[in-house]
Amino acid sequence: MQTARRDHRKASDCTLAIDLGTSGPKVALVSVKGEVLACEIEKTPVELLPGGGAEQAPEDWWQAICGAARRLLARPEIADRRIAGVCCTTQWSGTVAVDRNGDPLGNAIIWMDARGAPYIRRITSGPVRLEGFGVDKLWKWIRLTGGIPGASGKDPIAHILYLKHEKPDVYRATYKFLEPKDYLNLRLTGRYAASYDSIILHWVTDNRRIDRIDYHDGLLKMTGLDRDTLPDLKPAVDILGPLLPEAAADLGLPAGLPVVMGTPDLHSAAIGSGAVRDYEAHLYIGTSSWLTCHVPFKKTDLLHNMASIPSAIPGRYFIANEQETAGGCLAFLRDKILFPPNGSPGADEEDRSFAALEALAREIPAGAQGLIFTPWLYGERTPVEDHAVRGGFHNMSLEADRGTLVRAVLEGVAFNARWLMTYVEKFIKRKLAHIHMVGGGANSDLWCQICADILNRPIHQVRDPVEANARGAGILAAVALGYGRFEDIAGGVAIANTYTPDPEHEHLYRKMFGEFLQIYRQNRRIYARLNRQ
Repeated sequence: MQTARRDHRKASDCTLAIDLGTSGPKVALVSVKGEVLACEIEKTPVELLPGGGAEQAPEDWWQAICGAARRLLARPEIADRRIAGVCCTTQWSGTVAVDRNGDPLGNAIIWMDARGAPYIRRITSGPVRLEGFGVDKLWKWIRLTGGIPGASGKDPIAHILYLKHEKPDVYRATYKFLEPKDYLNLRLTGRYAASYDSIILHWVTDNRRIDRIDYHDGLLKMTGLDRDTLPDLKPAVDILGPLLPEAAADLGLPAGLPVVMGTPDLHSAAIGSGAVRDYEAHLYIGTSSWLTCHVPFKKTDLLHNMASIPSAIPGRYFIANEQETAGGCLAFLRDKILFPPNGSPGADEEDRSFAALEALAREIPAGAQGLIFTPWLYGERTPVEDHAVRGGFHNMSLEADRGTLVRAVLEGVAFNARWLMTYVEKFIKRKLAHIHMVGGGANSDLWCQICADILNRPIHQVRDPVEANARGAGILAAVALGYGRFEDIAGGVAIANTYTPDPEHEHLYRKMFGEFLQIYRQNRRIYARLNRQ
């Protein structure tokens, strides 16, 4: 393949998009018109540790990315495509501690890790508290950043404080703390930098001027973070630098390609869903889930852990929220309950496939025979921040079979999304007209229809929904390299199907949603007592 020069831009050019999710990377070639031409996928493990730890090995990320990239570039159907640049999007709210050589000092602490929660309480508390936060500190954080460190301890600021207090040798040896995206960019270019959007969850930047975000001395002092250990900041559409020869050799690319700063996964999904105009929403169902849209204002909803923060699109905000486990609940049901390892000798891969699970659920009528699943398997972030809440099946009877369990999981994730949607619509003071659906969950026609019925909104199923993040990174790169505008390229993202709410299910699901909320309200103190840390 040949490098495309910026002064010889062609409509047939493409970009290499690296999408590092929690379950592993996708590497895709994306046309400068926003079409995913080809994609390869790899898997990487997550290590769950006592006390709420969750880690991954950065070298596993890199080897998986390189393996996927080499397979991708060997595909004959893309042999004549010219690559104009490289762009990464990754899981957000993670921390990689690296030394002066850029080498990781251990595993990456990822977004699921809650071990820093005690240290967050120390820096956010005060003599007069609101929702557990010191009022004076709360006001300063919200005024400057738009939000405040999450009490769950899953933000990078909590990861860094955890290392500072419990692994001081690692902390002292650290040259820079990097988000996963910014670590990959270091591997690609040898340069240390973060984007305005990737740094937000460190909660030490002044975001009042969206085009000039920078660290704030007062916030650094209040948190105890050292500015020297944090990377310099750039817009997501900046060119960070040329692709290093050694990284190019690992990936199978020409050296010197421009590497775009890129963006975290929430931001790239917003672009890749095609919903880039203000108040156009998308629902992502992958391992985790979120429901968000771009907005023209800075705002915070402290009670429901949401805020509008800088988007990857220059000068724009989008609503940040996240529900911890969504598609991960279906994987949990399959791998830990229905078909545990070595537990079902008669089950083959076809039985274990998500398509087979969906077929089972199709045989079950709406409402899953009254069975309600709550998807809080790893605590929750929004619309409540509650690290102690746990999931489960409620109202189970002897009549429940595998199909009933699967249907209940699909509906339970949708109930959780409806809970979030309630507060998203209050945040923007308007009803969402329709919702673009992306992520692995959007591959399921049944799940799309369930979401339409439970959210009571039309669902636009984006074509190739699993590739939304990679598509978003590719579109970001195309804009950064001068091929067009976000509205024009993302506006052409194809919709595969539209699902409209079934009026016959409205009353049933409205009643069950009310009970879903009651399960949380009436049991949250039990969860707190059982899971207090």
